Amino acid sequence: MIYDKNNIFAKILRGEIPCKKIYENDFVLSFYDINPQKKVHALVIPKGEYIDLDDFILNAKEKEITEFFKSISHVAKLLNVSNKEGGYRVLSNIGKNGGQEVPHLHFHIFGGENVGKMISN
Repeated sequence: MIYDKNNIFAKILRGEIPCKKIYENDFVLSFYDINPQKKVHALVIPKGEYIDLDDFILNAKEKEITEFFKSISHVAKLLNVSNKEGGYRVLSNIGKNGGQEVPHLHFHIFGGENVGKMISN
């Protein structure tokens, strides 16, 4: 699959679409989800052009990978949902069967309340 430079997250990274920013560094942007599913619902995305986790792990530099995963924990602390404050869920949908809607790697952070079971039938 080829990276789609016109996906919504690519447009946010280019500043074409605004976001409510939580955190940013040279490798990562985090912002609030526009359609929150829980009391706290944020997204963490790499600034590089990666479709999903598989693409990221295969093609990103070590520094990008390290900073991305460190940023998830950092954002949880900024949102006051870290394990110290009750905990949170991190979720990334990958591919069609995984429910991925935007073809740019992104992790959701859910918290601020009990987020419930992982999967229900």
